[in-house]
Amino acid sequence: MTTPAPQPARRRDAAGTRQLLLDAARRRFAYDGYAATTVRDIADEAGVNVALINRYFSSKEGLFRASLTGAVDELGRSVDEDVTLDQVPYAIARQLTGDTSDMPPSRLLLLLRTSGDERAEQIRLDTLRTFAERLAATASWRPEDAEADRLILRAQVALAAAFGIALLRSSTALEPLGSAGEQDLVGPLRDLFHGLLAPARPA
Repeated sequence: MTTPAPQPARRRDAAGTRQLLLDAARRRFAYDGYAATTVRDIADEAGVNVALINRYFSSKEGLFRASLTGAVDELGRSVDEDVTLDQVPYAIARQLTGDTSDMPPSRLLLLLRTSGDERAEQIRLDTLRTFAERLAATASWRPEDAEADRLILRAQVALAAAFGIALLRSSTALEPLGSAGEQDLVGPLRDLFHGLLAPARPA
């Protein structure tokens, strides 16, 4: 007997199915809300067996968490441990001027609207809080610092501004913001992020 050959096509199908579920979940959660959306709704829209939600995401809650993580990554996947504050405006500008066809309103609404479910709401807030902490960390934020709360507040204000820019660019004809390119946005974003997060200079 010979050993069966690997089947890469099946692995690709699994990845594709997982993405179909994520895309359908983002739309459903955004427009119908977490509480009103059932796993069958999501599976039917994705065109797959409902049992695959448990296989790939463990539960509806796991799928919701994965959807939120993807929404945060759309704007901030470049803001990680290796990114400095000087690099943040460039990273955010690239996200804001990239392919936003599937970002607003569905992905942004996941983060901007109340879910109507206590547990789902906690996941949403935890996701936003985590991204704000990642942003603050580029300015050397540490939880134990005396100025930790002040810097987190400033990071949250910067985060709100970034989401506001994305929302205005996608949902209105406001110019010149709507057609601004990456290089157009870098300067204002640099002023914004440095003004909020750069360490204060000694008097």
